[in-house]
Amino acid sequence: MSDRLPPLTALRAFEAAARHLSFAKAAAELNVTPAALSYQIKSLEEHLGRPLFRRLNRAVELTEAGRTLSPGATEGFRLLAEAWRSLRRQADSDVLSVTAGPAFTAKWLAPRLFDFARAHPEIDLRFTASLRLMDFDRDEIDVAIRFGVGPDTGLYSLPLAREWVTPVMTPEMARDFPSPESLRDAPLIHDDSIAFLSPPCDWPAWFRAMGVDFTPEHGARFSQADHAVDAALAGAGVALGRRAMVIKDLHDGRLVAPYGVALESTAQFRFLCRPGSEDRPQIKAFRDWVLAEIDKTTEVSRGLRMIPAEEAPTP
Repeated sequence: MSDRLPPLTALRAFEAAARHLSFAKAAAELNVTPAALSYQIKSLEEHLGRPLFRRLNRAVELTEAGRTLSPGATEGFRLLAEAWRSLRRQADSDVLSVTAGPAFTAKWLAPRLFDFARAHPEIDLRFTASLRLMDFDRDEIDVAIRFGVGPDTGLYSLPLAREWVTPVMTPEMARDFPSPESLRDAPLIHDDSIAFLSPPCDWPAWFRAMGVDFTPEHGARFSQADHAVDAALAGAGVALGRRAMVIKDLHDGRLVAPYGVALESTAQFRFLCRPGSEDRPQIKAFRDWVLAEIDKTTEVSRGLRMIPAEEAPTP
């Protein structure tokens, strides 16, 4: 038997039929007639010199030879599809696909996009706001901005600014709550989106770090960080604001952080892409822009005294 590969159309027909264990379903997937698909598989069996399927009355099953060939065929077509998608993305130099969480997209990316578009009119950004860890190949993503502690195995990973939390409120509300102790009487807003962090960066942890004996039991709770910040902007209460979500509002004066102390998290945002693609012109331009935008508001962080969350007293 020759080592020469059979036609790809025959292998594709076999792979689909082996995956479905149905000639009819495989034919429907490949948009061919069952007769055409059966002909392709028969030609493959003739090329091999042995059957790949047992034809039963209303079904088919793989022979030993079919079971041997099936995993390699499926993996081969998967790798071929991934290579084709990667090549197509490289050829499509005008589009950059980015995924980030909904809150980061709303509070950090969206308010700044006009500046990027003005500086790079040749790049069309496509955003997917999702907390799902999207697959770079399957979902055709170029860049991901993710929050957490990693690890980011198999990816180019650039840590962005360290994250912290601090009480934020409108300037008007700050006059009513001049000290951390006075927050015992304030309407507190809870951001439950970071409840997974360990060590915690929540209201009880912040009060402990400040030496205030208070564990809040009430207050509005939000599952999304941007909703908590919007409530604070509306004057509904005091939020424990996360750096990325509040830094522009602090920089522009819509919110204030009157106590000058922040609890620094061990988690942070990272800029992720496939290894080797970080210097593609569109990705490099977007990465450099993100870093430059972070630099514009670094004085806000420098104005706060940082207490690492792991150093906060335990309850």
